[in-house]
Amino acid sequence: MTGGGARRLVILGATGSIGVQALDVVARSDDLRVVGLSAESSWERLVEQATAHGVPRVALADPDAGARAAQAWTEGEVLTGPEGLVRLVVESGADLVLNALVGSAGLGPTVAALGEGIDLALANKESLVVGGELVTALAEATGAKLLPVDSEHSALFQLLADEGPGTVERLVLTASGGPFRGRRREALAHVTVEEALAHPTWSMGGKITIDSATLMNKGLELIEAHHLFGLAYDRLDVIVHPQSIVHGFVHLCDGATLAHLGYPDMRVPISFALHYPERVDVPVDTLDLAAVAELAFEPVDEAGFPCLALARAAGRAGGTSPCVLNAANEVAVHAFLGGRLAFPGIWEVIEGALERIPPAPVRAFDSLYEADREARAVAAELVQGLTLGGAAR
Repeated sequence: MTGGGARRLVILGATGSIGVQALDVVARSDDLRVVGLSAESSWERLVEQATAHGVPRVALADPDAGARAAQAWTEGEVLTGPEGLVRLVVESGADLVLNALVGSAGLGPTVAALGEGIDLALANKESLVVGGELVTALAEATGAKLLPVDSEHSALFQLLADEGPGTVERLVLTASGGPFRGRRREALAHVTVEEALAHPTWSMGGKITIDSATLMNKGLELIEAHHLFGLAYDRLDVIVHPQSIVHGFVHLCDGATLAHLGYPDMRVPISFALHYPERVDVPVDTLDLAAVAELAFEPVDEAGFPCLALARAAGRAGGTSPCVLNAANEVAVHAFLGGRLAFPGIWEVIEGALERIPPAPVRAFDSLYEADREARAVAAELVQGLTLGGAAR
């Protein structure tokens, strides 16, 4: 924050679930002022948001949508394409950028923000999954803060705030288990898109909801936690917790375990990141454990939901493997949502891409973009080679 005034905020992905809830947080705060908003193609919604919040500049990733917005909205400037997103970040005078973009498209704006030394509230987990050590090294070099927005990573970030070096034994991420918790693997062959989108506790966008159903979301979060908190993969665990009340555990060297609890509402971690290091009021009920009555936990069925194991293996392999994992997953999920791939085909495509593309060292961001392109091409071939029944032709 500069000069004791309101913190200037750019929200990338403003029309999505996280972006909309972030604007709700902003509307309740005198300490935040939005100076830029972006969306993929929902230009009408974006213009409504910009008008409501007095935002002078917006960006649309889709050039056609950007052209329509520029024609319809004359109160400010409209930027377009990937370059427009980067310009929005670096030219808006932001103190903080909330990156709520979906998928690897979020990497470029993450690099732009951190490269300028701008603090980053990160809801785009793919930035760290794909960018890994390069992203964390960039933040360290410029002094920009990386503030996690995922509920689990925010919980761990808060729990670790007062812990010194060498006190943490393990970190545990919780997972709701998604809509298919308890189903055997063979029962997943014919699930529909509608069933997969019916998340039991969280309201999220389509891609993230499918990732939750396959447990890939938790696999990506595992890789993200490795980079955020600097722990080896054998010290990171995932446990299924259907109520989504406990968001994370920290096991300490003296036998103590710390837990972060609260009702599932993304405005809580969003507000924490946007106001950090302060806390402010959020209109969420205080947790009533007597009313909840029971908190249940169970191990992850990694045989039934292989995406978590694939993500952990890709993380351990390092190099370009997490990038390949992420790109193949994006292609497979898109194919499933489009009715071109059966649900189990998602992890079959990912596994096939990881088998065909060995890990390579990552020395620069260009090598990640090349790995992403190659993985998408291979994944598209694998989708073509699978029937809707999920079996190879």
